[in-house]
Amino acid sequence: MQVSTLCSTCKGATISDPDSGETLCSSCGTVMSDKDIETRAEWRSFGAETVSRIRVGSPSSAARHDRGLSTVIGRENTDAGGAPLSTTVRAAIGRWREWDRRSLTGSRNLYAAFAELDRLRPKLNLSSAMVEKTAYIYRRAQERHMARGRTIVSLLGACVYISCREHGGTLSFKDIAKCTGARRADLTRMYRVLRNELDLKVPMVDPALCISMISNRMGLSEKTKREAMRLMGEATMNREGKNPMGFAASMLYLASLTTGQRIIQRDLAEAAGVTEVTIRNRMRDLRPMTENRVQT
Repeated sequence: MQVSTLCSTCKGATISDPDSGETLCSSCGTVMSDKDIETRAEWRSFGAETVSRIRVGSPSSAARHDRGLSTVIGRENTDAGGAPLSTTVRAAIGRWREWDRRSLTGSRNLYAAFAELDRLRPKLNLSSAMVEKTAYIYRRAQERHMARGRTIVSLLGACVYISCREHGGTLSFKDIAKCTGARRADLTRMYRVLRNELDLKVPMVDPALCISMISNRMGLSEKTKREAMRLMGEATMNREGKNPMGFAASMLYLASLTTGQRIIQRDLAEAAGVTEVTIRNRMRDLRPMTENRVQT
């Protein structure tokens, strides 16, 4: 109870009842108002993912099979006061639970796919924007019936790769295959199918990001990394159709000739996820720059 203004009838003190929403006089009992504005915080949690007590539930998300808008029927057979339900009510709620479970049949593929996406999120360090974009692409693929006859991990892995490319990520098929358990060949094939069927314009990976990632994996010095960045700006070779990881690895190897930091091509190829032949081919394309570095 809270003491507020005076009563208009007997000039007595008025009190407000937050449970009923009424404002009444403490002396004569006159009800001054029965529609008080709710001022209390509704400390209830409506989602399993929420940790702190908040007034509303979790936001709608495309990365959930029901977009986070469905109602979950609890397993407790008690009412709000904790008393056990009657036999008739318990049987009715049991039927509702069964109907709710059967309603997931149409979205069972989405349920399994997005459960796998939740598992991959911390392993691949995916941002919220990447997760939402991955779910959006997967839903488009399912609407085109592209999930039939294909494994969920291969289709989801290809969606993750496209999402990372669109958000400037540097994840490779090798990284995704290692976490999903899918074969790299299946991922690349699904990537081509998605790009052609959904008419996606996937941007190229920035080689500068690849240089940072490879140098961090190998523990190279900042001097070598900056030299590789500078050489990349001087390179005049046609990069169309070239693997950006292989191009970045060749820039780092070329920079090591200037800085004097010893780098083994085998270790560089393993960190970049390419072959030694790829690095040597890119070095051959950069032969003029290579000869200048060796002479220097």
